[in-house]
Amino acid sequence: MSTSRITGAGEDAPAKPGKPPAPRRGPADPVKALMHRHRELCERAVDPLEIAAGLEAHGVTDRTASRFRHRDVFSLAEELYARVPRGAESDPRPARTGARVAESRAGHAGRAGRALLALLPGAVCVLAVVALEATDGAAQLAAGAAGAAGTAVALALCLRRGPLRATGRTVPAVRLWTVWLLAYAAYGEGLPEQIADGGPEGPLPLTAAPLVALALAVAPAAWCARVFSVQARRKLDGSRGLEEFASGARPLLLSVVAFYVCVLTALLVLAGLVLPHDAFAPAVTLGTLLFLARLLIVHGFPESAAAGLAAACAAEVAAPALLLAGRLPGCGFLASPVEAAVGAWGAGSVPAIACGAAALGLLAHATAALSRASAHTVQTAPGADTAGEPRQQQHPHRQQHP
Repeated sequence: MSTSRITGAGEDAPAKPGKPPAPRRGPADPVKALMHRHRELCERAVDPLEIAAGLEAHGVTDRTASRFRHRDVFSLAEELYARVPRGAESDPRPARTGARVAESRAGHAGRAGRALLALLPGAVCVLAVVALEATDGAAQLAAGAAGAAGTAVALALCLRRGPLRATGRTVPAVRLWTVWLLAYAAYGEGLPEQIADGGPEGPLPLTAAPLVALALAVAPAAWCARVFSVQARRKLDGSRGLEEFASGARPLLLSVVAFYVCVLTALLVLAGLVLPHDAFAPAVTLGTLLFLARLLIVHGFPESAAAGLAAACAAEVAAPALLLAGRLPGCGFLASPVEAAVGAWGAGSVPAIACGAAALGLLAHATAALSRASAHTVQTAPGADTAGEPRQQQHPHRQQHP
């Protein structure tokens, strides 16, 4: 009887030699829950890379992937891509293949057209400056207005096509901040100095060289943006982990920004040969700020770009405001910092410091944001852009998965 008791006990019976133990109750497949949670993402993905970028946008890191028994997010995405079934109707690969074939046929003509379009703002701005120098009085005013309008239209056309085109969300206030910064570069350089001397008196002089250099720099900015996007995508295709991609994307971004700064400086030197000016530092910092802001907008970070531009505008507005406030009785200390900067480094120090500080802030943010895989594969969906939190992003024809 004792023997039958021992052998008849269900869970207390010893396992037979050579027979594996019974599996434990619970989720034996840790990937299954993740697969159901992101099923729509996996079903609509064209390749595992899109799934990896989508997982990263939802906060899944290589460390998180280790809890699903994978070494990194890429291998986890490959398993999800292999396990989620796709029907002929939901698989967009044939359409994507046809689109790529059509794009390759018209590629050369499209690239040539975009290159000419990128040169258009600089050409229109040069013609406008020539018209300003050749006229006076009412004709000069009309030429200036026509030149400004033409340059704005050419720049708008350039930003709607090619590498500088923003396909996701935008912030309308960016246009206002950009117009202010360009207007200050043209007319506001000598404003703090005039206020410090008791002015302003009469109309502010026009400094056209920075505007000409910045307009001509649209073409190299578009080329740099394209190089960064193409090379970042190639690094992403060849990476086997998020950290590996990030370590390659950061120096790529810094190299592209450094190259753009060098080209902009050369254009400013050339413009100075025809239109002498002393606005090298303010124009270089402004151009760098605008380039970084546009790069962030293109890759789905418009709020960050708007914040950087708004900070530079606020600093440029604060400088003359503090000088005027210093004229009030007992408030002279308010104007002391601006007067010290103008006295030590000249009137151009105010926009140089304002745009330089904002550009450094955007560069630090871009180094972190643009080294994410999700910044190069999917578009931004409506949602908050919170520092330190994963951004919610999606393809344009997808709905955001909870």
